[in-house]
Amino acid sequence: MDPLGARSQFVDIQTLPTWQQQLGEDGEETPRDQNDSLLSQQAFPSPFPFRADINRKIMLFTGDIALLNCTAIVNTSNESLNDKNPVSDSIHQLAGPELRDELLKLKGCRTGEAKLTKGFNLAARFIIHTVGPKFKSKYRTAAESSLYSCYRNVMQLAAEQSMASVGLCVVSTTKRGYPLEDATHIAFRTVRRFLENHGNSIEAVVFAVTETEELVYKKLLPLYYPRSEEEEKACLPLIPADIGNSEGEPVVPERQIRIAEKPGSLEDDSEEESLESDLGQVGNHAFARMEGDVDKQRKLILQGQMSEAAMQKQHQRNYNRWLCRARAEDLSDIAALKALYQTGVDMCGRTVMVVVGRNIPVTLIDLEKALLYFIHVMDHITVKEYVMVYFHTLTGEHNHLDSDFLRNLHDIVDAKFKKNLKAFYYVHPTFRSKVSTWFFTTFSVSGMKDKVRYLDNLHQLFTCIKPEQIDIPPFVLEYDARVGIDP
Repeated sequence: MDPLGARSQFVDIQTLPTWQQQLGEDGEETPRDQNDSLLSQQAFPSPFPFRADINRKIMLFTGDIALLNCTAIVNTSNESLNDKNPVSDSIHQLAGPELRDELLKLKGCRTGEAKLTKGFNLAARFIIHTVGPKFKSKYRTAAESSLYSCYRNVMQLAAEQSMASVGLCVVSTTKRGYPLEDATHIAFRTVRRFLENHGNSIEAVVFAVTETEELVYKKLLPLYYPRSEEEEKACLPLIPADIGNSEGEPVVPERQIRIAEKPGSLEDDSEEESLESDLGQVGNHAFARMEGDVDKQRKLILQGQMSEAAMQKQHQRNYNRWLCRARAEDLSDIAALKALYQTGVDMCGRTVMVVVGRNIPVTLIDLEKALLYFIHVMDHITVKEYVMVYFHTLTGEHNHLDSDFLRNLHDIVDAKFKKNLKAFYYVHPTFRSKVSTWFFTTFSVSGMKDKVRYLDNLHQLFTCIKPEQIDIPPFVLEYDARVGIDP
């Protein structure tokens, strides 16, 4: 503890300027490119468009990460968690000997993984330990995938633990030989994609760097976090061709191998899928499992002669194709709507997923992409019991999803979606919406009707889910308060 009256050595991240606020500071200029005029004429869309809301979460700090008062800071180490490097040494020195004792209990950490400990004497409450890869040119692909996993698992852990802020060091230390600029591209795009898709609960991400690293970070930050439309346009030619999939994960074309249903057959398959859509089938494919002819199975389904077990296998294959597409496609425009997101847990400890009806512009969005986004977000949630909260508050005709879309979604999703959904809380329903929902759950989908709970106000919702466990849009709170006082 600091002596009475002494100034704390720790850094309050609230005093740090956000990346958005740094626009134009220190004489910075928007990057220029000789092809800028040509690109502006062609108007190519940027894969990393200007997002002020994301930029306000990003901070660049030049100094010791151990001094940051984030909810958690990141420590880069080796698989035994006893590495000697400037970041790790500083964290251990300030955290105290208890940290070393707790690390012994973890029994190491594999490359690409992330593990959590307390912060002990640090200002940060937690430390997330991760192990970056050793870089060798001939194993570049493996190193890229491992480094992506480091940043992704750190962010995932922060989100799962409802951390408001996280301080990220440069995971790829000089000792491990990873080229700094290459590593920075992976770090920035992984964090950006995570904030787009899953980062609602995270309020701040602080990139902590040394003075040497700062030059590279300032150079590359505008590519992934442009602070204006002009900066976005100017940086577009500088973005690498390889930006990974919708999560920022490296995509390896060589691994996208299609195993044919009938190897050696010259017949064309009229339902041939793309390489990407069949990537998820390797090891779970009819050929790999020595199943019968899939085309014959489809024909039998149509004739009503397929067994229940075979129909389930066919359904699983179909769902896996959708899931593979969802993981490969850029769904950032759907994620930006903030119509579906994960929040806390209910009174029974089950994950709570929120759907905001007013944020779904049905007439303007690509409904197939919306379906892909739902599958992408929900796939890992539905492996265990969960509940959904649907805010029907202030929705209009243009927000109502067509019953055919909902039926299609119900038919496509995996069985675990239906089995593990324990309650569907319908908040602020109207009489018309109740009637529509009754017809839909009675005649279109099975097993759903008994799970729907109509709630006229938030007070009723709070008997199932504590207020601090659910992120409620401000307009819903305002509406509920207004209706509650109306005579």
